[in-house]
Amino acid sequence: MRACLDVAALSEEQRDLWDRVCQLWAQSQSRDRTLIATSIHPQYVGWDMSADQPHHKDAAIASVVGDAPELKSYRLAPHSVQVYDHVVGVVHYSYEATVQPHGAASLAVTGKWTEVYLRQADAWVMVAVSGRPDPAEPAP
Repeated sequence: MRACLDVAALSEEQRDLWDRVCQLWAQSQSRDRTLIATSIHPQYVGWDMSADQPHHKDAAIASVVGDAPELKSYRLAPHSVQVYDHVVGVVHYSYEATVQPHGAASLAVTGKWTEVYLRQADAWVMVAVSGRPDPAEPAP
């Protein structure tokens, strides 16, 4: 997977936003419900484009804790990191991850996400996501 964006060329504000994306993936891997919940805005709405409808904050939290597949490893590739008026951030990136459903073998997944953030009290809080996993490829 190749990032289309040189993170070193980002402004400090853009790097801060990209770092927040990376922190949220680390929080997902640690499955810390409290940290994840405080990172997501109460009015959050996201849409995994594989689903029929958008989801709310509780569904987002449930997608990475409890009975959700465990995130074993991941790699992120930023494609665009934009900050508007020091308040709104939009990040487009692709990912590769290994997840392990309970009682099943690990799976390799890839996909693309767009995430929208609002800066509140000097922290980036997620307000929306949209994207989906790439279609599964048949085993050779």
